[in-house]
Amino acid sequence: MMPRRSPEVATCSFSRQSRKRLRAERGGQRQFGVCSFVLDSRDSRDSTMLPTTSNGSLGARDAARHTAGAKRYKYLRRLLHFRQMDFEFAIWQMLYLFTSPQRVYRNFHYRKQTKDQWARDDPAFLVLLSIWLCVSTIGFGLVLDMGVVETLKLLLWVVFVDCIGVGLLISTLMWFISNKYLLNHTSRNHDVEWGYAFDVHLNAFYPLLVILHFLQLFFINHIVVINSDWFLGYFVGNTLWLIAIGYYLYITFLGYNALPFLKNTVVLLYPFALLGLVYVLSVSLGWNFTQGLCWFYKYRVQ
Repeated sequence: MMPRRSPEVATCSFSRQSRKRLRAERGGQRQFGVCSFVLDSRDSRDSTMLPTTSNGSLGARDAARHTAGAKRYKYLRRLLHFRQMDFEFAIWQMLYLFTSPQRVYRNFHYRKQTKDQWARDDPAFLVLLSIWLCVSTIGFGLVLDMGVVETLKLLLWVVFVDCIGVGLLISTLMWFISNKYLLNHTSRNHDVEWGYAFDVHLNAFYPLLVILHFLQLFFINHIVVINSDWFLGYFVGNTLWLIAIGYYLYITFLGYNALPFLKNTVVLLYPFALLGLVYVLSVSLGWNFTQGLCWFYKYRVQ
């Protein structure tokens, strides 16, 4: 029969064992705490160096989001989805291009600050401009007594050659000139986007289109009969040409003058001197630009 330990001895032995166990646990906790502190500090330091995305591929996509190819793809994709286009805002821009074009380019500044690009990412303006061009060209066909086939040919010429072809040529030329000769040398990290140069052309082309392809229709064979050889006819017609081309030059100047990294943009206003000279000569010598345009349109569709 085993002798019983007294409660005092049991309590003393338990207390000694428990104290050893506690000291061992506390030592392990201190070691674990140091390790956890080191790991936590490393994790926190590494987390500041890691991207905020939860997947590495997302960071690559975010980096490629602002490339030219991604912008073109996004623009063309939205061109096929009319519900994603903001036509109300595009109409607002068209109205202000006549009354206050500076406000239109002020919006381009907001887009640069919010979306990191100067060019439009919404093709609604281009779609409305194309509709205006088609309607006015059909009106020209009716005024010039063209048939259905001739009007269709004229429409294809005006849309794909006058608007798209000439627009691409002018935009590329202005993009090259602005980056080659107007770029401020202190702004090495900036350049003029080709899409922005195309948008500037579209902005400047819209008032010209409305004046020469819409308002002028009512004066060709009616009111003052622009398509004639009398003085009032070619005076009114050439004045409309002066206003339309003047709008184009001025809005083009505003577009490039709005870019803070360009210099000497005032040179874009120099063609006004040549425009005024040609206007005075045309009125003095009896040149009728509208009559020449009508002859050119008829010759195209023959």
